[in-house]
Amino acid sequence: MRGLGPGLAARRLLPLRFPPRPPRPPGPRLYSGPPAAAAAGASERAMEELLRRAVPPTPTYELREKTPAPAEAQCADFVSFYGGLAELGPRAELLARLAQGFGVDHGQVAEQSAGLLQLRQQPREAAALLQAEDRLRHALVPRYRGLFRLIGRLDGGARFLVRLRADLLEAQALKLVEGPHVREMSGVLKAMLSEWFSSGFLNLERVTWHSPCEVLQKISEAEAVHPVKNWLDMKRRVGPYRRCYFSSHCSTPGDPLIVLYVALTSDITNNIQAIVKDCPLSETEDKNKIAAAIFYSISLIQQGLQGVELGTFLIKQVVRELQKEFPHLGAFSSLSPIPGFTKWLLGLLSPQAKEHGKNELFTDSESRDIAEATGGPAHETLKAYLSSNEWVKSEKLVCALQAPLMRLCAWYLYGEKHRGYALNPVANFHLQNGAVLWRINWMADSSPRGLTSSCGLMVNYRYFLEETSTNSVAYLGSKTIKASEQVLGLVAQFQKNSKL
Repeated sequence: MRGLGPGLAARRLLPLRFPPRPPRPPGPRLYSGPPAAAAAGASERAMEELLRRAVPPTPTYELREKTPAPAEAQCADFVSFYGGLAELGPRAELLARLAQGFGVDHGQVAEQSAGLLQLRQQPREAAALLQAEDRLRHALVPRYRGLFRLIGRLDGGARFLVRLRADLLEAQALKLVEGPHVREMSGVLKAMLSEWFSSGFLNLERVTWHSPCEVLQKISEAEAVHPVKNWLDMKRRVGPYRRCYFSSHCSTPGDPLIVLYVALTSDITNNIQAIVKDCPLSETEDKNKIAAAIFYSISLIQQGLQGVELGTFLIKQVVRELQKEFPHLGAFSSLSPIPGFTKWLLGLLSPQAKEHGKNELFTDSESRDIAEATGGPAHETLKAYLSSNEWVKSEKLVCALQAPLMRLCAWYLYGEKHRGYALNPVANFHLQNGAVLWRINWMADSSPRGLTSSCGLMVNYRYFLEETSTNSVAYLGSKTIKASEQVLGLVAQFQKNSKL
């Protein structure tokens, strides 16, 4: 790959399909018998010695600005040792030891808290209170933060910490490491990365067919929403009437962190196959035919940056870039998947949900139509059909399901909440950005992935640029979702027909 130029002739030498990434095996058990136990013991001792040597001690408050920084070799040893652990299991164990043994000194926190409370109970000058608060802040800094800060100063250190957090998140998902100390360390690392990868340090870069092969390969492999089929598919996605942008850090230009795909269309698209389907490549672009920009995929490439506000900033940058290129462009919208809708719906169709009175999902006439199409009671037979995607093969069943699934989807996006905010993560992302829940689209994604995750439905989140700030404040502050008449009408139908 590295020896090939960016031209089309060179790319014809490559296989049409991208090679799949090898699956990462879960971390193995560290011992299974006496020999392995001895090796595990040696590994544990090596980890403990490494951490004692690499993690800098917390200086006293009085010497916090006078203590010389530890030698770079100490944190470089940690980077080298960690990189030498090939499996996730040992890496997870090392991170768990770091989180558990090198966090906050709770004794110091208690002592400083007591001192602060004592000062507040007596008339004191503001300077004394402020200094006591500063002492408490100093005591609340975990020791491992000093290690992360020193690693961040190394050449390639920030990139290493992004990979480390990706390992930590994966280990948590696989339950190789658990507990409050691990969650706290992940949060500390996320906060540090949020500072280092804030908007002032990010560059916007556009991908074209003449971009380096390494970049095209990386973003195609990372595409999580609508997988790239082959090189020709990739060429379409960066060609006429299409745009592809990514954010990179100023220290590593050309290295994608997050990618956004855009389709330039004559209206707001309601079907993803119209965007990603195989079709002849157009050689030229007629600007007069472009009236809308559709954000149809956004993918995080560096998983260690989960939770860092990259997507919001990328969309804002891309909008500004498109406005420069197409001053007349008036409509900005996403065409978004609805991950989790099918799973939520199947839960409503379960016998347990029915026992709790959550069974009035369909009107009497809809239940009769569904039963006629499936050959059995609506709830019992429909769950099996939806689980296997067999329902799309029956034109009668597709017709019978359109009205109930549309209003159920509207409620899922508008009414199902987590701590007062939209339960669906994609909805929550766009609503935080100030978008409007604008239109739900029936059979908008007929791919196996689309049918499995959301029964083929997709949604447009519309960005009215003059209203995004107001909508964002309303959503984040009072948890108010701005929705169109179509969505609100479907929600009203759902509330009328359901006991949920």
